Amino acid sequence: MPHKLVAAVTGTIVLSTGAPQAYRIANAAPTMPRVLEEDPSVAEARARVAIIMGSASDWDVMKSAEQMLDELGIASDARVISAHRTPERLTRFLATAETDGIEVIIAGAGMAAHLAGVTAAHTILPVLGVPLPGGELRGFDALLATVQMPGGIPVATFAIGKAGAKNAALFAAAILARSDDAILDRLAKFREAQSAAVPERPPRD
Repeated sequence: MPHKLVAAVTGTIVLSTGAPQAYRIANAAPTMPRVLEEDPSVAEARARVAIIMGSASDWDVMKSAEQMLDELGIASDARVISAHRTPERLTRFLATAETDGIEVIIAGAGMAAHLAGVTAAHTILPVLGVPLPGGELRGFDALLATVQMPGGIPVATFAIGKAGAKNAALFAAAILARSDDAILDRLAKFREAQSAAVPERPPRD
């Protein structure tokens, strides 16, 4: 069995009825700083979720996944890996991802969007695909390329863009929560706070 590294993040979630994301993690230990190791193919220590994207320009969307994981106290490792332009980088990273402590991979790509599928072909870790907007079809091509996987190599596919990146992070948290009571508690409180932030009546002038 690969060794599972657990992020040492603890804290108390404080609820309020103010802004849409009406909660915060108080007194939480900082997550691992995102500094390259001597060998950049190795996942960052303590990271449980990998966030990979085909281009540096994709970070504007994919950072929504990192932000959501940070708010839930889950350490992640974000990096640029192109299935087409840096295939060796992808295989090197995946060769040790599980033993390095990665338990879920979020993969975002646009247009042909083969990153999630190629990733899933090289690992049995859960792969969550985020189609990215852009190109002539504004992300519809990426959605189809990600969701229409042949039977036998599954990729869980989310909405195009930032909503998909955020939901992929929440889904990753739900996977981890099956064996981590602290994440389960934070995820439940996130849902409670989200519900509490919805007014019962529309605002009136």
